[in-house]
This record gives sequence, C-alpha cells and structure tokens, in this order.
Amino acid sequence: MLSTKEKSVHINIESNYYGSIAEIGGGQETARHLFQAGGASNTVAKTISAYDKSFSDHFYNNGQPSRYVAEDRVKKMVEYEYMELLKILDEKINQKFFAFANTVETLNYTKTNQGSGWLGIALEGTDRYNPNKIFIHVKLHERDTLLQQYSLGDLGINLIYGALFQWEDPRKILLQLLDNLDAERVEVDYIYVEGPDLTWVDNRILNLMLVSNNMTPAIMFDPQGNVQQPGDMLYKKNVLLMRGYFRPVNNLVIEFLENSLEVFKRDEDYKPDNTIAFCEISLNNLMHDRKVDESDFLHRVDLLNMVGQSVMVSNFSRYFELVNYFGQFKMIKLRVIMGMPTFDLILDESLYPDLRGGLLESVGKLFHNNVKLYLFPYIDTKSGRVISPDTDHFEGSKKLLWQYLNETKKILMLELKSEDLIKQTTEQLRDLIRNGDPRLKSLLPEKVYSHIQENKLFDYNCNNSQQTDLI
Repeated sequence: MLSTKEKSVHINIESNYYGSIAEIGGGQETARHLFQAGGASNTVAKTISAYDKSFSDHFYNNGQPSRYVAEDRVKKMVEYEYMELLKILDEKINQKFFAFANTVETLNYTKTNQGSGWLGIALEGTDRYNPNKIFIHVKLHERDTLLQQYSLGDLGINLIYGALFQWEDPRKILLQLLDNLDAERVEVDYIYVEGPDLTWVDNRILNLMLVSNNMTPAIMFDPQGNVQQPGDMLYKKNVLLMRGYFRPVNNLVIEFLENSLEVFKRDEDYKPDNTIAFCEISLNNLMHDRKVDESDFLHRVDLLNMVGQSVMVSNFSRYFELVNYFGQFKMIKLRVIMGMPTFDLILDESLYPDLRGGLLESVGKLFHNNVKLYLFPYIDTKSGRVISPDTDHFEGSKKLLWQYLNETKKILMLELKSEDLIKQTTEQLRDLIRNGDPRLKSLLPEKVYSHIQENKLFDYNCNNSQQTDLI
C-alpha cells in the first residue's frame, strides 16, 4: 500500500493529467498534499475554496442558493471546473484533464453534528469533451475537526490516484479508497460512476462491494434499481422494513407488505409520498462458497424492483443492530415486518452473550420510540394449522414481556388473507423452481414468474415436471 505522500508524488510526477481542485467545507487538504509532495506544477492548474455560500452559488449554481453539501452541488462543481479547463487550456493536447471537487460538513464547535460530504472527479478518457465521472458520499466519524480534515485529504488523494491510474476498472478504485484510513474513521456509503468508457459498470455491484468490504454497513436502491445515498433516501420518511431471502419475491411477501401498508395508513404520520417499503437482504444470504454471488444478487434486486419494491442490503446479523442503523437518520417512523418464528428467535437469550443486559437490553435496543413490529402468523408443524400468536405461545418471563409489548402496542398482528401461501416453505419454493413445477405460477407475481421462466433463474428447469408435495 502506498502512503498518501507516495500517491501524491505519483500523481504529480508520473501521470499525464492536468487539472483543478475545488474544496469546500473541510479546508484544502487534498491540494495541500499535492503541493507538499513537490512537482505540483505538472498536475495542478488551479485550486479554489469557494467557502462563502454566495461565491459557491455564483460559481456553481448560477447565483441561486441550494443545498451545499449535496450530490447535486458536487456534480455542478466538477462540471464547472472541467468546463473551465476546456475553455482556457484546450490547446494542451499533450495532457489530459481532470477536475476534482468536494463539499463537506465537518464537525461543528459543539460537536452536535455528523461530519459528512460528497467527493467527485471528472477525468478525460477516450473523449476529452465527455469525461468519465466518479462520485462518492462519505461519513467522517472522528470526533475532532482537524482529524476529519486530515482524513478528507487522504481520501481525496486516494480518489484522484485511483481515477488517474485505475480508471479502466472502478473496482480497483473502490478497493483503495480507504488506503491509510479505516472504516472507523471514514465510511463510504455510496459510489456512482458514469461516462463513455464506463458504460459496462453496474453501480449496484460497486455499492454491494462497499458492504462486502466493510466500507459501510448498508446500501439502498430505489424501485427503479438506482443506487441511493441512505441519508437522502430516508430523510423525513416512514419506513416499512421486511427482511428475507427474496429468492425470489413471492405472493406471500407481497401480501404482507400490502397488509402492513394498510395498517400503517391508520397512523397520523402516514402520507403516500413520505413512506417507503424496503425488502432487506442480509449479506450472509448472498454468499456462496464464502463469496458474494453477484449475479444472484442482481436477479433478486431486479425481481424486487419489478414489483415496485425498494431494496436494502446490509451486514447486520441481529435485528436490534438493523434498527440502530436507522436511528442515525432524520426519519419519522420505522415498522419492521417479521414472522413469529423470527420473533421467537429474537427472544432467545443465548444470542446475546455480548450484551450486559442480555435479552432485556436487546429488546430495549430493538424498540426505539419510533419503532413497532408487525408480526404475521405461522404454521403449527404438527397440526398444519395457521396460528396467530397469543399469550399461551410463550412461557415464563417471556409471557410477561409479550404482554407488555402487546399491550403497549409495540407489536401489531397482521391478518392473513391467503392461508395457502403461508403453508409453502422456502425449501419447497426452491424445489418447485428447480423442477420447473407449473404450480409455481400460483405462488409468484406474474411478472416474476415469467422472468424466472424465460431467463432460467435460480436453477429453473422447465423440462422437469416433477411434482413437489406441499403441506
């Protein structure tokens, strides 16, 4: 691993790029590294820090005020600075151009905010007038402004170095973003690349790599499959969250999501445009032979998007960790949808040896003020009957805990309209897919079934007409 100084020297001496660096909000740490490394005249055409908001608006937003630490602002900064290079220096045919920018909120004096920011770079590839672009969003976790500035400088150099020397493979750029840093200091929770030389890149895979490489705990996609920065997507929103395999999404999932939405519509904070339903997949459920199965991941996301669902992928193993993640955002309410077997597992005291308060602490962490659980019924494996849980389901102290959560309305029960759907297990669904069983059609949304059949997803075998017994 090269040090930040070594990377700065490489940028100045060994690259054929010449460009601008614009930094707002966190000092001019990226430019400082290049100047201190020596040879910056080979690389730096201009540095600027339009720190005053009016100057920033003048240069980057046609004089109009708008959000300053935002993706839109960093994109306009990169675009403006790159166009300035073309306007003034286009005759430099022996050098390629780049424009780097960041707009950042570092820790305030009273340390009451979360340091965060956007970084971006436009760089010439095969077409000088249509550059490739890379944008990332970061959170700065250090509790000292100066340390955040240092980290920001290292991160800026890493992005420039990766873009200039590894632009043909964004995966390599991503993997060296935290060189000389670590996830406890800096979290990268969003990456987006575009450009004429990068049309082959699937941004969903790049963002999945952020989770699989522990650069962030979670990523999000909207119903159109577009990558979204979590803080922006969740801002002032209600969230319905359902965790599962979704391999594939089936009619039972759709029913519970629809039923949950009907229940939540009774809430005073509900509005159609401020409520998002997420299907969340744990990273562990995407692993095959200890590696993330990227094609399987894309198939699941595509099918969920096909039925209008937003998607989240996280590395959280326990529900209270998942709930705690949402607690950092300026959102309204969180409703978690789960089955009774999952809730029983949550009440297993052996799962919390690391918590001094054991089960009680985990329940306290799970049920924040704005959190409720929506529970759906389960199957009694002995009788085959569909059962809605009640006090008799629990024993000992867990019965009292259930009574408290139920009476305080921290838990609400969902109704089941189609009992036949819940009788089908994940294993049976998997076998139906592998056998190409025609009964699969009644268990899946029509679009999902057709897509699986046409593309032979999840080991679908339409030539095998074996019948699988259902409960």
